[in-house]
Amino acid sequence: MLTHLSLKDFVIVKELSLDLSSGLTVLTGETGAGKSILIDALQMVLGARADTGVIREGAKQTDITAIFDVNNDVLELLRDAALTDNDDLLEKTAIIRRVIDANGRSRSWINGIAVTASQVKEVAAKLLDIHGQNAQQSLLKPAGQLALLDAYGGYRSDLLAVKSAYERWQEASLHLQKAKDDAKKLADEAERLSWVHEELSQINPQKGEWEQLNTEHKRLGNAHDILQALETASHDLSDSDESALSLIGRSTDRLQALSEYDDKLGEIASQLSEAQAILEDATRELERYADRTDLDESRFEEVDARVSLYFNAARKFHTLPETLFEKFEETKSKLDALQNSLDLEALEKEEKQTRQAYLTAAKALSKKRASAAKELSSAVTDAMQMLSMNGGRFEASLEDCEPGAQGLERCEFLVAGHAGVAARALSKVASGGELSRISLAISVITSKETPVDTLIFDEVDAGIGGAVADVVGKLLKKLSFERQVMCVTHLPQVASYGKTHLRVQKSQDDGKTVSRLQQLNDSERIEELARMLAGSDVTAKARANAQELIENARAYEG
Repeated sequence: MLTHLSLKDFVIVKELSLDLSSGLTVLTGETGAGKSILIDALQMVLGARADTGVIREGAKQTDITAIFDVNNDVLELLRDAALTDNDDLLEKTAIIRRVIDANGRSRSWINGIAVTASQVKEVAAKLLDIHGQNAQQSLLKPAGQLALLDAYGGYRSDLLAVKSAYERWQEASLHLQKAKDDAKKLADEAERLSWVHEELSQINPQKGEWEQLNTEHKRLGNAHDILQALETASHDLSDSDESALSLIGRSTDRLQALSEYDDKLGEIASQLSEAQAILEDATRELERYADRTDLDESRFEEVDARVSLYFNAARKFHTLPETLFEKFEETKSKLDALQNSLDLEALEKEEKQTRQAYLTAAKALSKKRASAAKELSSAVTDAMQMLSMNGGRFEASLEDCEPGAQGLERCEFLVAGHAGVAARALSKVASGGELSRISLAISVITSKETPVDTLIFDEVDAGIGGAVADVVGKLLKKLSFERQVMCVTHLPQVASYGKTHLRVQKSQDDGKTVSRLQQLNDSERIEELARMLAGSDVTAKARANAQELIENARAYEG
């Protein structure tokens, strides 16, 4: 429920702070006073497209705040989006604020947390519904008529299921058709990939094999030089009489013998001894390496042939030898995918299954839609009798159409203005006044099914008057027993049913036009209704009539 609305520098409102209560709140005022400004402000704070034109002339920005007491469904949404604190004493409150500056920059917050426009709209959809005069235009369009029927039926989950099933069916159909259209091209590509795969399969490259082959090829290719170097090194280090180890050994012994005359010579002898130990270790490593190294010509030829295979394949497929394994794996993957794409039987089976799933969901929706159409037709027909269309009949007619995301049928609203005539399309037979009354009846009836706590009616009573206006007032008051209802009206009969009466007035402030709002007490209500009845020349009779309207409205219990 909307509990508070504050505006600053919005259109012609300099500043406004308004507390609201449950029940029916009516807003009245002279033509042009700005009765619909509050509705415009609510739409703006709840995510309507930003427009610098709403900033009051001379101001830098407009600032709008709306506070709602929320139900458990909205509270759960806020918690899921981390927009409320479970420990907060005001956890069942949604404080929505929006600021629009002169540069067109728009910012929004929910409970002090910056949010996107889409987040605001998601929350707003669960807070209130606004029924404006433009609802009449949607009544004349098949899409709008179907949307109204579905909203009344309350089977949103079925609508989503049908939409989802339709999208899956269309995707499967697209894949099937594409496979058929591209069959030749895909077959040619599959043949090319099969050839590449077959060629590479003969080589059967392995992960990391090229690096290993390269290393072994280099070693085997230089085995003769390696062995010769090993032999020379072994001779120089240990085998000859003048080998490095022999020379170092003799020098070490001599210096060690002389160390008794000079300690420094003993230190040098120790260093040479360490060098001798290092050379002995190196010599043993050379011997072990020599034992493992031979001139295996057959292994070299085998490795050389394998390396040549890699090089030849790399040239053939315009790649590098080290990437052959990745190309082999990639070719296998692409070939498998193409072969699956060419499996028309599997694609046809999938298309058939998804089509059947869609039809099952769509037929279930059709059944619920037919039931809702029957109930809505009866309810609106009954309301027409109350709205001075005696004998009139309303019918939400369903007709088969091409399968689509919306289901298997379209909706057309038919109306018979009086008894004894056939119902015809609403757009062709309803006069302006009749259309207003039917629109109002549908708005009130469908509003009963909405899950939101606040309903706003913006001059939906246009084009009616007299006894019909009294019925409208009763309908709105009855609706307000269960929901918070706000109504912008120019009819005194409707305004008399308000629990709270707000009057909008336009005046001059420092040469600028401003709009102000005032909550009326009992005597002020009488004056306002009298003005609405008689115009600028309010008479005692008009005041008496206003008093009578208020007393009759208070006596109405629904």
